[in-house]
Amino acid sequence: MSTSPRLTGFTYNIAAAIFFIPYSFAGVPSNIVLKLYRPLRWLPSIMVAWGIVMTLMCLVKSYQSHVVARAFLGLTEAGLYPGINYYICLWYPRSERSKRIAIFFSAASVAVAFGGLLAYGIERMDGAGGLHGWQWIFYLEGNATFSFFYMHDYPETAKFLTESERLHIIDVLKQDSNHLSSRFDTQFVWQAIKKLQDLRPNSHLLRLLVPGYAIALFSPTIINELGYSAANAQLLVVPPFVAGAIAITIVGIYSDKHNLRGPYIIGGALVSLVGYIVLYCSVRAGPSYAGACLAAVGNYPTVPIILTWAGSNAGGDLKRGVVLAIVIGISNLGGVYSFIYIDPPRFHIGHGTNMGFISLSIITSLFAMWDYNWLNEKKEAQCMADGITDDRGYEFQDMGDASPLFRYTMRQLIQAVLLSFFFSIELREYCALASHA
Repeated sequence: MSTSPRLTGFTYNIAAAIFFIPYSFAGVPSNIVLKLYRPLRWLPSIMVAWGIVMTLMCLVKSYQSHVVARAFLGLTEAGLYPGINYYICLWYPRSERSKRIAIFFSAASVAVAFGGLLAYGIERMDGAGGLHGWQWIFYLEGNATFSFFYMHDYPETAKFLTESERLHIIDVLKQDSNHLSSRFDTQFVWQAIKKLQDLRPNSHLLRLLVPGYAIALFSPTIINELGYSAANAQLLVVPPFVAGAIAITIVGIYSDKHNLRGPYIIGGALVSLVGYIVLYCSVRAGPSYAGACLAAVGNYPTVPIILTWAGSNAGGDLKRGVVLAIVIGISNLGGVYSFIYIDPPRFHIGHGTNMGFISLSIITSLFAMWDYNWLNEKKEAQCMADGITDDRGYEFQDMGDASPLFRYTMRQLIQAVLLSFFFSIELREYCALASHA
């Protein structure tokens, strides 16, 4: 694709980055529509729309038309990821969301992995039917996109649940929401936009998505610069993403089990940082490839954890949906930074930038843990001083997470820091063993 239609060097980077501009800004209106209308209709419609755009991309003949097509692809695909995350929040309490979001995100990681494998095979069709190999990729993958309309909107209307199961789920979700309102009202949209404390995850999600998109978009290029052919580079992309998918699922499960978010984000960021340090310093193909694997394994599990954290700490259904869309949208602007890989074969600018982003994400995660813990203690003191109990929840139902009864998903700071500390010790021991192997 980097050689047709005349996509080389910086033009390839622009074509890759333009996708993320509409992709970043269309998520909020999409989640508002999802709340207004039925998920059963909206989410599958998004899939149909981007499948059509993907299929038609095989017809582009110039660089300009490819950039326009990429922009439309970003626009049609924008609502899916925030929509699915919001949909999961409508079905599961905060303590059970991480592993569900992780499973969904791991599927995306596997898709990237086997997308490269599929591309390797489809490239062999170059010339068939008068189409280039890259055109066949768009045509076949676009046509393979299908939509599943047989899904259920909400627990209240799900036909597969028995009445006792339905009542149990509704009660669990009501208790988990601290009795906050679930109706549609534009005041909740403005609460999400104005209340910057809901957007704490933006800072470290953005700083982790920049390296994440670098892995996804430029792994074949990086591996190719290590001395492998373009075809073999597509094959060698598979193991890092498969390993990343496995790590995503495992970390998601244990994050829910321990009801902890921050320490798992920091742990994954440390692993990814090690991987980028190896990529930055190494001149040999073997260690560099191992660094790419570590970067993927460490970085990818952090994303669903951050999204779980963001959704869990926004009070009220509509506000949660808008906050998720804003966090995902602003953070997806990290994809625009794909131009940082401009200095082959060592890519010092790209790797160095990612190391800086990851380091900042560790710092902001530590601050977020301290801040949420402080806010919880402040609310507990307010409840004790004013005699506020759960039976007064109706008084605060429109306040969102500003309600004195709302608690942020945050364990005690000491426990979180200890877990991060022991994780870092294990990481150093692993690195020491690897250096003597």
